[in-house]
Amino acid sequence: MKRKLLFIALLLSSFLTFAQDEEKEDGFTFGGAMRYNILSTNYESGSNSLNPQFTWDTWRLNVDGSMAGIDLSFEYRFYPTFGSHFIHHGFLGYAFSDNVYMELGVTQVPFGITTYASHSWWFQGPYYVGLEDDYDMGINFDINTGENGILSLAYFRQAEPEGPRAGGDVTYGNAGPGRYSYDIVPGTGATENNGETATVAAHIRELGQFNARYAYNVADGWELGASAQIGGIYNSVLDESETSTAFAGHVVGNFGNFNLKAEYVNYNYKAKSDDGQDLDVIQMGAYGDIYYGGDNYTGGVAAKANMYVAGLAYTIPVEWGPISSIQPYVDYTLIDKTNENFHDTEHLIPGFLVSAGGIYAYFDYAMGKNQPWLTDDFGKGLGSGVADPDWNKRFNINIGYYF
Repeated sequence: MKRKLLFIALLLSSFLTFAQDEEKEDGFTFGGAMRYNILSTNYESGSNSLNPQFTWDTWRLNVDGSMAGIDLSFEYRFYPTFGSHFIHHGFLGYAFSDNVYMELGVTQVPFGITTYASHSWWFQGPYYVGLEDDYDMGINFDINTGENGILSLAYFRQAEPEGPRAGGDVTYGNAGPGRYSYDIVPGTGATENNGETATVAAHIRELGQFNARYAYNVADGWELGASAQIGGIYNSVLDESETSTAFAGHVVGNFGNFNLKAEYVNYNYKAKSDDGQDLDVIQMGAYGDIYYGGDNYTGGVAAKANMYVAGLAYTIPVEWGPISSIQPYVDYTLIDKTNENFHDTEHLIPGFLVSAGGIYAYFDYAMGKNQPWLTDDFGKGLGSGVADPDWNKRFNINIGYYF
């Protein structure tokens, strides 16, 4: 702990000598969004007699502004379908100079492709294991290293504060599943031995995480980057932390009207059960619920995996009344679980985005194998998974109005 605090103090003191070159104008803006879903599913049990279904996806409120040179950015989200609501982000920002900017509070973890590794409404595979568009409680510094490079250094003490979970069940302080981005939650985990999995108690949570990310523009419209994450997974029963790691390399490029996003991620969520066993599956949660599985299946997330991510989009400018552009895309993720007795996850999302003023409408034909959101049994797939799964399919239209 002393080393962590010393690191933060030294980092702060090294930047406090910088002065801002110009004052920002004081003032705040308010905004938000409302989104609806129209969906039709075809999962393991066949088509659903309720199809098509209409759901209220989310509504949100935003406040952004600055006073006396200190910025504020805040967003709170409500998900009626999931019976949960929670903070998305909320931080204070300050520019020590033209080259150094600090964010303090609930802010995005600098890892991999930011803000999103995806083009579709569905995100890419890293989101579902807490490694895409993740938000935690801590401090982040963005440092311009020259005209073409940005270095981000961050420390996160813990996951972001949680909201209520679905059904109003008891939560765990700051580590329950009432949140926007996936984090490790206490409760259970699983061990594997010769193909047999066993559920065990595991009161674990994220605690004390360091992140470093460097992105460099190698050419006009092309970014190469590398990321590292090292943090503790704390077991409150053992009063011990294990060191988990994640590493990523990415490329984002624009050529003509095309946009390419590609990423490789390796993670090792090293953690122990309450009786001291190494976990092969850890539990994660978001949107007020946790991953879970059915008979002969271990829910949660495989503790170790390699992920291969790729997405390609093409923007077509149009002038059709209020419609200004149409963007077809395809996103794909393979999650290769390093445990030879676990079954991999695949995720394929072809679709297109229609933009019209403040309206953004995603038309997706989502397909998944061992994908936790594309199944009759929510949460099934990212842990041990099932052998030789068929492609589950869901046609989804998400219509959002942003103001």
